[in-house]
Amino acid sequence: MAARKGPMSAYTDSPAYSAASSGHGLLEGWKYRSLRLGPFRLPWYASPESQLILVSFVCFLCPGMFNALNGLGGTGQRDEDIYASTAANSALYATFSVVGFFAGTVTNTLGIRFSLCFGGLGYCIYISSFLCYNHTHNLGYTVFSGFLLGCCAGILWCAQGAIMMSYPPENRKGRYISWFWIIFNLGAVIGSLVGLGLNIDERGDETVNDSTYVGFLVLTFLGACLAWTLVDAKDVVRRDGSRIILMKHPTWKTEILGLWETLRTDPYVILLFPMFFASNWFYTYQYNDVNAAQFNTRTGALNNTLYWLAQMFGALIFGFALDYPNVRRTTRAKAAWASLCALTFIIWGGGYAFQKKYTREDVVQEGYQLYDWTSSGYIGPMILYISYGIYDAVWQTCVYWFMGAITNNSRKLANFAGFYKGIQSAGAAIIWRLDGLQNSPPPYMNLFASCWILLAGSLVVALPVIILKIQDTVPVEEDLKFTDETIEDVIGYGVTYDSPEQKTA
Repeated sequence: MAARKGPMSAYTDSPAYSAASSGHGLLEGWKYRSLRLGPFRLPWYASPESQLILVSFVCFLCPGMFNALNGLGGTGQRDEDIYASTAANSALYATFSVVGFFAGTVTNTLGIRFSLCFGGLGYCIYISSFLCYNHTHNLGYTVFSGFLLGCCAGILWCAQGAIMMSYPPENRKGRYISWFWIIFNLGAVIGSLVGLGLNIDERGDETVNDSTYVGFLVLTFLGACLAWTLVDAKDVVRRDGSRIILMKHPTWKTEILGLWETLRTDPYVILLFPMFFASNWFYTYQYNDVNAAQFNTRTGALNNTLYWLAQMFGALIFGFALDYPNVRRTTRAKAAWASLCALTFIIWGGGYAFQKKYTREDVVQEGYQLYDWTSSGYIGPMILYISYGIYDAVWQTCVYWFMGAITNNSRKLANFAGFYKGIQSAGAAIIWRLDGLQNSPPPYMNLFASCWILLAGSLVVALPVIILKIQDTVPVEEDLKFTDETIEDVIGYGVTYDSPEQKTA
């Protein structure tokens, strides 16, 4: 078998080193058997593809249902009861911002399966609190559920980010991100369709019924159980026989120190923090100040469905474009940044034109007419809301891809994902709180302007990272610096690797 010379990418992605046909006896058991379904050969269970699909369905059933419910505006609550949603989500994101920042330590120490299952249970409790609130108006339980979900979701999303960015080969990271985003948002689409079907006759502005909450509660519990079907990261093997780069013997001490080492060795990641901060800031405005403020219950449910469908298409297009093989990765990174700039001004420019038509004072006046899908003039706002969904998917896909292009190290990427979700949630906590102020909430236009300015400004701050830190490939020696593994632990079976030091010895 031919030797591989010089600095080597973390992945060979060659069929010659297929784990299923390596013949070395190192990969035995059902986890590494590839099944044939008609003309198609399915990936083995412990492959990155299978694991990504599983974690996608965990998120389909847990955060996907959360997004579907929140996308209705006010987590399905209306009028004075919307304050319960705002209070719960403020507690959620405030807690998430702290736990998420340190979640890489927890995920690296306890493992993927425990992290995802623990995270999924938080979504069950969160939804149960709103079912309870419909009957008891127990605000304390609702706020507690938000606090608990902040702890759980921070760990779940850190584990998910580590899988999505570190499991795929370098030349497939964009499509893996898009596959995840499509399946994940399919959960929100189905959840939204359930909400639409149960509320299709609600032409007024009513709280969603108990059946909606019960349906979401059952689905989130199934998602938490599904997390236990994943395999440990150390058992995952790629097509070329290579393994995930991680710590073989993680401890609380090594992972707490690893968090600090990530910031010390990769300080440039701080320039991405404004993009992280902005990435969930606009949700509150879109959910509460556009969808809930301008559309009746059934039309808001329809908008919600279209929003998440648009996310699937946005992720599909950009995910595959980011992996386009005939263009260097450094060029693709710059093109992605330029595309984000263009979309920021085109879509949010349209949002500015729409926002000028109403104020917070207008929508609380008695007799204010909300849009129904039968109303004249509904098509324009509907297209705008679909565009907001596309923009969100493009933003999230690009941010994940930027991080995944910097390193292939699972341990470091878990910390990157924790930084991302923690800082993202800090922004969300602030904007949820601002929008929920009962006595003097900011004008809608002020919240809109804050979204637009943050998005545009964060792109400018991130540009040096895009230009200077994203390479066409990352040598495996660079990725191994942050772990206790060796090259022999991670490259494909039967591959002879000659390092530059060995070559000159």
